[in-house]
Amino acid sequence: MQIKTAEFIKGIVGSDPILSDGRAEIAFVGRSNVGKSSLINSLTKRKNLVKVSSSPGRTKEINFFLINDELYFVDLPGYGYASVSQKEQESIRERIVWYLQTDEIEDKSVVIVLDIKVGVTDFDKQVINILRELDIPYVLIANKADNVRAVDHKYAVQNIRNESRTSPMIPIVLYSSKTGLGRNELTSILLK
Repeated sequence: MQIKTAEFIKGIVGSDPILSDGRAEIAFVGRSNVGKSSLINSLTKRKNLVKVSSSPGRTKEINFFLINDELYFVDLPGYGYASVSQKEQESIRERIVWYLQTDEIEDKSVVIVLDIKVGVTDFDKQVINILRELDIPYVLIANKADNVRAVDHKYAVQNIRNESRTSPMIPIVLYSSKTGLGRNELTSILLK
């Protein structure tokens, strides 16, 4: 299966009818500037579907993109070192946790996007714990893999697995929006 169509539908900041319209949702979560927007653009083969910014913390809403008229890719705001106040950062973290925990969505899975050089942050661990508790399927992305020598990829993936304490059953995909590394593998995982 391939991604044939992709279009922006809307952004939300809380409860909304789109959450319960019956379509599966694949949420993309990660710290600010980890490359979530570029990853979604790469997956959909659309350069400007998701706005990419060089300054972290631009995404404030939970943005919905309709894929193949069947499911949503959901771009969650980035968390971490964004150039916003501590109060706004906390509000973003609360919005992410709310989305992950809401029972308005029947079919939800999550893509946790990590910078291959940074590894797993404390909030990433919190997100993983929430997903485990709620039995929500997830995959980890070792993003920006082109920034690490190929001979170090195996070590980086093992480091992410150890830091996140995930079982070998949870996929960790090496990904690069620049080179296309991991695109086919991730598309295959997501569209199953």
